[in-house]
Amino acid sequence: MILSRLARSGRGGIVLLVLGLLAALVLPWLIYPPVALDIACWALFAAAVDLLLGFTGLLSFGHAAFWGGSAYCTGLIVLHGGMPFPVAIIGGALFAALLALPIGLLSVRLTGIYFAMVTLAFAQMIYFVANQWRDVTGGENGLQGIPREFLGLDLSDPFFFYYAGLPFVLAGLFAAWRIVRSPFGRVLVSIRDNPARARALGYPVERYRLLAFVLSAALAGTAGGVFAIGHGFAALDGLYWTTSGQVVMMVILGGIGTLWGGAIGAAIVVQLQDFLATAGFEGVGIVTGSIFIVIVLLFRRGIWGTARHLLISRRQADPPVSPAAGAAEEPVESPEPAPAPASPHPAGD
Repeated sequence: MILSRLARSGRGGIVLLVLGLLAALVLPWLIYPPVALDIACWALFAAAVDLLLGFTGLLSFGHAAFWGGSAYCTGLIVLHGGMPFPVAIIGGALFAALLALPIGLLSVRLTGIYFAMVTLAFAQMIYFVANQWRDVTGGENGLQGIPREFLGLDLSDPFFFYYAGLPFVLAGLFAAWRIVRSPFGRVLVSIRDNPARARALGYPVERYRLLAFVLSAALAGTAGGVFAIGHGFAALDGLYWTTSGQVVMMVILGGIGTLWGGAIGAAIVVQLQDFLATAGFEGVGIVTGSIFIVIVLLFRRGIWGTARHLLISRRQADPPVSPAAGAAEEPVESPEPAPAPASPHPAGD
């Protein structure tokens, strides 16, 4: 009842933002701080992938290149450049965006499985380069001992670094939220639903896709940079294709095209992996894969996507409140029109 009233009043989005911010602030008090940092970083990574998958209609299996590439770039800036970690994280995000530009130019003209395979091929090429360029990347050993000092403060304690890295994650999530709610985001949704119609209306489809690809890579790079500084190393696994597969799984678990669903998927996967690893269980992939299959079969829109769909259905099914019945309450706005059949995941959530 409370959620239904909030949805009809148009304040549901603001309430969700406040609740999400509070959850992010108290998270290291509730769980192990390094795990809390992992959830925050993977949540931003999932939002970056959902920006491309849910709102542009492009499935990328190569986003590990931007996550891992930014991690290496951030580590190198700190280790060899002597820069503070905020500058290094920004530098890693810019590196990811620049790396995405040539990859996007060669990929965005493709769609579907072809786009996914091309991005996967590029990511594996970057993985091979990082593995062979041992003098710079450390090869299989990666970059070790990345410091976490800033303005003379020692942030080696994971609890304190969580709050130092959280502003970057929140800024990235806010940027993704603003993108999907902007006119640019509406054009992306129209391109996702009907590229031919968008092209007939005069929108340069490939240019919009390329910009979305670069923005998504920059957000993924921000998450990878915070992750590398938080853990003090940049590992070769961050560039491997399984990293891309894992973040896609998080997006699907939470709900494609919901943006915030990725945070839920990230929390579930990271917490489950930490619990199973702590318990000494070696078949982590079996458990996470089984849960993924069950959720996909039972919740076709994902966890948050299903909850949002039920809330919208409830709002549309509620009869309008008469003036006499609602005199003691605040005025309620008329319900929004139902989403078009061609857009199963409305933008802006």
